[in-house]
Amino acid sequence: MQQRIITALILAPLTIAGIFFLPLKFFMLFGAAIYLLSSKEWAGFVSKTPSGLTLFIFGLLLGGTLLLIPAEQIWSAGKVNGYIIYALFAAALWWCLSLLMVISYPKSAKLWHKNKLIKSVFGLLTLVPLFWAMVVLRSVNIEHDFYFGAELLMYVCFLVWAADIGAYFCGKKFGKRKLAAKVSPGKTIEGFLGGIMSAMLVAMLGSAFFVIPTDQMAIFLVGSLVTIMVSTLGDLSESLFKREAGVKDSSNLLPGHGGILDRIDSLTAAVPIFTLIYLFWLS
Repeated sequence: MQQRIITALILAPLTIAGIFFLPLKFFMLFGAAIYLLSSKEWAGFVSKTPSGLTLFIFGLLLGGTLLLIPAEQIWSAGKVNGYIIYALFAAALWWCLSLLMVISYPKSAKLWHKNKLIKSVFGLLTLVPLFWAMVVLRSVNIEHDFYFGAELLMYVCFLVWAADIGAYFCGKKFGKRKLAAKVSPGKTIEGFLGGIMSAMLVAMLGSAFFVIPTDQMAIFLVGSLVTIMVSTLGDLSESLFKREAGVKDSSNLLPGHGGILDRIDSLTAAVPIFTLIYLFWLS
């Protein structure tokens, strides 16, 4: 626990500083570094003896999208680049499929367990939309208010962190009924509900911080609730892939925390979905 706390005390300030103070192009490099480290860990889900080919393919795909969508073309006339919208919709479809995979596990795993290509595609659908969703949120209104997009991105992080903390303590105190016993035996329905309640307190504070108009309040709160719920799916999805790979953590990169994917698993689902909700109903 001590090692876990020390690592968190180092990483949290660095992450927050990167979100708030890096110029957009440097923030994109920051996001690309997270993407590549996560891709290396995903390669361990694809094969027990991962080669550099998976990482190369993941890097090539990200590089291709960066060439297709340079920083100057993320927004045009107040609208997000169409290719990014396609990526976010692909993410939404992927998380719907992921939900079915979690619900039907382990039967669902028989369809893809031995197929490296399918597992790689799952990784791309998880990580590429996350990268672009982070960039889009960070760049919202950046020319007029440099910090607004950072505040939006941090809001999603706070939702996820509040849900994780609430789920941990409520699950430990009241947890009895398993949420997804075959995927993650430690998670309980009581913990899940406790996480939702604690995160919705953050949502209420967020509505006041962002001064959400009355006519958009319901959308903001419902959107936040959907984001919270889907963040749990991100966590369960990574647990599923770790279980199939026979590993406890995605790596040992972060002392006391496992790997990058272990830290961002909830965000892989939460950030793209919140970005879609924001773009279509809140912006």
